[in-house]
Amino acid sequence: MDILAHALRTTRTAVVAVLCVLGLAVAGVVMLGTAPSAHADTQICDQYGSTTIEGRYVVQNNRWGTSETQCINVTSTGFQITQADGSVSTSGAPKAYPSIYNGCHYTNCSPGTNLPAQLSAIGSAPTSISYSYVSNAIYDAAYDIWLDPTAKKDGVNQTEIMVWFNHVGSIQPVGSKVGTASVAGRSWDVWTGNNGSNNVISFVAPSAIGSWSFDVKAFANEAINRGLAQNSWYLTSVQAGFEPWQNGAGLAVSNFSSTVNLGGGSTGGSTTGGSTTGGSTTGGSTGGTGGPAACKVTYATQSWSNGFTANVTVANTGSAAVDNWRLAFTLPSGQTVTSAWNATVSPSSGAVTASGQSYNAQIPAGGSQSFGFQGSYSGSFAKPAAFSLNGTACTVA
Repeated sequence: MDILAHALRTTRTAVVAVLCVLGLAVAGVVMLGTAPSAHADTQICDQYGSTTIEGRYVVQNNRWGTSETQCINVTSTGFQITQADGSVSTSGAPKAYPSIYNGCHYTNCSPGTNLPAQLSAIGSAPTSISYSYVSNAIYDAAYDIWLDPTAKKDGVNQTEIMVWFNHVGSIQPVGSKVGTASVAGRSWDVWTGNNGSNNVISFVAPSAIGSWSFDVKAFANEAINRGLAQNSWYLTSVQAGFEPWQNGAGLAVSNFSSTVNLGGGSTGGSTTGGSTTGGSTTGGSTGGTGGPAACKVTYATQSWSNGFTANVTVANTGSAAVDNWRLAFTLPSGQTVTSAWNATVSPSSGAVTASGQSYNAQIPAGGSQSFGFQGSYSGSFAKPAAFSLNGTACTVA
């Protein structure tokens, strides 16, 4: 069934979002007021109610497509939908977009954010998300990335990137399917269209993804490759949540993180047959020998029973660019790498080396590159004790 969503955002003082029913909706609505700081287990039932967590993210109830009650329980790391009354037709827009975000959305900016930021100035934008799903609802789990030619903090952006981690029921993205793509190490069905307010490019996972860490720039680059953005445009916000059509109680974002590292950006790679390969790096100084460098490593992890993810940022604190960077470190006993993004990590255990890809092989002076990996472990979880960049020991943040 060919369904489009057409949801026109109003100004932040509006009370009702105007829907034009030709298909599926996009995730965007008005925000009212400035978000107060939240504590664990904050209940929000107000239509556009919001709060902040971790001193850096906004969580919003964002009920814009129905007059029925929706409530969320905001925890210290995410939120859960606790009440989701009413339903709307699956041939139209969803009833809400409860979500968490970093950046600016209808003048409501998250605390301390450095967004909007020009894509060409962003070295990396690592993020991670963990979803919890239910089976008795019709919904999508949507990760939204907003791009605009200007540093916009209010109103509708020109291009919306939607990453569908999961969807249940007879729903589909805006527009039509135009092919497939390999982005950030995963395969996606790609849809493009326009909802009447902005262009939308959607990446639909073939099967449900429960949790994942990746670089937002990989999807921004793909949008650039397809002519839906430019490297001079701005990333204004990064959001994760749900678009429910029917029910939705129990859906949850248990963890969310989003960081935007400024200092040298990468342009989009070349796209062939719907998949992204390669790319070129701009910004920062050129030259570099690939040899010794002054460096600092930030190693951020999330762990659970027998599994973990690591997001690693390698900062070049020297005065010359580093080409073909290689970061060496030793994984603690019992840890094994199962997948990686933005770098090749080899071997899978013991003394390993992470090497940059063709699109991020240089670290400009004063800049940084980020990569990540997922792994398994046994025993007690621990972090590597030391790191070296092209043979030179790094400080650890």
